Amino acid sequence: MTWTRIRIEVARSHDFPEGSTRHGYEMVLPLLPDGRIDEKTLKPAPELATVHRFWEGEGDAVGQIRHQRGGWLITYEPGGPEDEPLHRFPEHKFRLGEYVSVREGAHAEHAFKVVSVRPAPGLAAQKG
Repeated sequence: MTWTRIRIEVARSHDFPEGSTRHGYEMVLPLLPDGRIDEKTLKPAPELATVHRFWEGEGDAVGQIRHQRGGWLITYEPGGPEDEPLHRFPEHKFRLGEYVSVREGAHAEHAFKVVSVRPAPGLAAQKG
């Protein structure tokens, strides 16, 4: 297990024909060797699973990735209207070039491409 900093950016789509380096997320999660979330390591330290949303034209947002009844989500204010569901999140493999989808609150769902996967400073050596 390694706590990892993952950067995902908007992939090519109708709204973003070239994709975008100015729209995405940076997350800190523990990953298994195959790139999936290490839920066993995450369970005792959920507060370490953080996210930074950057979206050109909007202010940045910082929150957490949580597992609650109904599934996984990004939350900026627990139970708030801006929670973003993460469908099939434990199935995703966070490896360079892979894709992840995020539904932004009541807005559209976007596909994101994993563009960076690296150890998280200060967390990388922790044992689960």
